[in-house]
Amino acid sequence: MAKKIRVLVVDDSAVVRQTLSEIIEADPDLTVMATAADPYMAANKMKEEAPDVITLDIEMPRMDGITFLRKIMNQHPIPVVICSSVAEGGSENALRAMECGVVDIIEKPKMGTKQFLKESRIRICDAVKAAAMAKIKPVHARTEFRVEKKLSADAVIDKASTTRAIRTTEKIVMVGASTGGTEALSVFLEALPQDSPGIVIVQHMPENFTRAFSERLNRICRVEVKEAADGDSVLRGRALIAPGNRHLLLKRSGARYHVEVKDGPLVCRHRPSVDVLFRSAARYAGGNVVGVIMTGMGDDGSRGMLEMKEAGAYNIAQDEATSVVFGMPQEAIKLGGVDKVLPLDRIAAEVLKKCAE
Repeated sequence: MAKKIRVLVVDDSAVVRQTLSEIIEADPDLTVMATAADPYMAANKMKEEAPDVITLDIEMPRMDGITFLRKIMNQHPIPVVICSSVAEGGSENALRAMECGVVDIIEKPKMGTKQFLKESRIRICDAVKAAAMAKIKPVHARTEFRVEKKLSADAVIDKASTTRAIRTTEKIVMVGASTGGTEALSVFLEALPQDSPGIVIVQHMPENFTRAFSERLNRICRVEVKEAADGDSVLRGRALIAPGNRHLLLKRSGARYHVEVKDGPLVCRHRPSVDVLFRSAARYAGGNVVGVIMTGMGDDGSRGMLEMKEAGAYNIAQDEATSVVFGMPQEAIKLGGVDKVLPLDRIAAEVLKKCAE
């Protein structure tokens, strides 16, 4: 048997500790090493045995989760998944947690938390597994675990025909990222000039976080970065980021591109889904696209990237050495949808070069 991923659950709520423990123990790949009601108790548990992953609340007695997170990352980096209700609305707490190196953030509601966690069991377990694979740098009754049907982009948008989109003089950039993507996108976007080609991004991120994330990037980048709204135009010098819990599709009207924000089922267990964005780009932009797939667990985006390539796009994948998790780029490479594999710090230059051709 493969070794199970050992999880330390840190939360001051006994109900949350119990519910998370049931969810984690119900997954055959995971086990709860211990639970703790605050960071001091967690530190004592970690002296006895180091966990593979920590799930961490932010608002707790004696020491808040952000302070504890900083101490962990400075002294003994361990993958952390934040599970908190005070990250609501993309708060500063959430952004500070991202900057400290958390792998993922699950926003739990202030009311109905137990039911929410049970309904989110697949996302929680996926987040823990992604965290266990991440390369971290210093800075009641047992529930039955069911793997739900994994939908493809067909659930949101039909596959493009084999007819290639008419080329225009304007190239556009489609980007997909997941685990580790918040930092990767910062590096990529900061390297772009003010007049860079229009960019559309899907970053797997919970609802309410994408607005604050976009605003933060907008403050540090030369390009305009904003959370996408339905009907937003794809323009030079602008990067649009899919809002959390909504799919984002590229559309075309004449020679102009715009985006559609759309509800729909989870695709590859995600909403927004990279596959949905990439498929829409294959259909409406074809050879006018430069595609980029970045760090992330799973295979979301791999089939869509192949469809973009078949429609004439040029595609780039982040390499393994600079990826926090090499899942998404690796799957796209395996399917044959990637033209070039590059380290993160060289992707922006390659995108600009291809857009200028």
